[in-house]
Amino acid sequence: MAFVAPTAADLGLYLGLGEIDGDRADLLVTQAVNLCLTVVKPLPDEATAVVLSVAGRAYVNPQQVSYETIGPMSVQRPTGSGGLYLTKADKAALKALAGRGGAFTVDPTPASADPSPTWPIDIESGDGTEYEPGWGYI
Repeated sequence: MAFVAPTAADLGLYLGLGEIDGDRADLLVTQAVNLCLTVVKPLPDEATAVVLSVAGRAYVNPQQVSYETIGPMSVQRPTGSGGLYLTKADKAALKALAGRGGAFTVDPTPASADPSPTWPIDIESGDGTEYEPGWGYI
């Protein structure tokens, strides 16, 4: 199944808004999908959550306002909390959803390796001196 981009209505529901500017929301969702495609191509089906997060940040804070006072009310947002961008967590989530970025194992042993033990050394093939286990030839 191919990735299906969320709609403007999905973004409005994600943000908890009763009304949403459909054209603006569609533009932001499209741009968020394009940003996500720079990390993982093709996007996995579950990438909708990341796309909505990216588009939602840009929808609610397009000018990247970090501190705002209106009358007696003031609000401070983290720096860089607006605009359209991918966070480190967004990139990690996309990679994980695509099945990349996890732990893996590499076995460097060639398939032709002989599993027979090579220790202890054959006592009969020494240089004529006495062999003592743990010390070698003495």
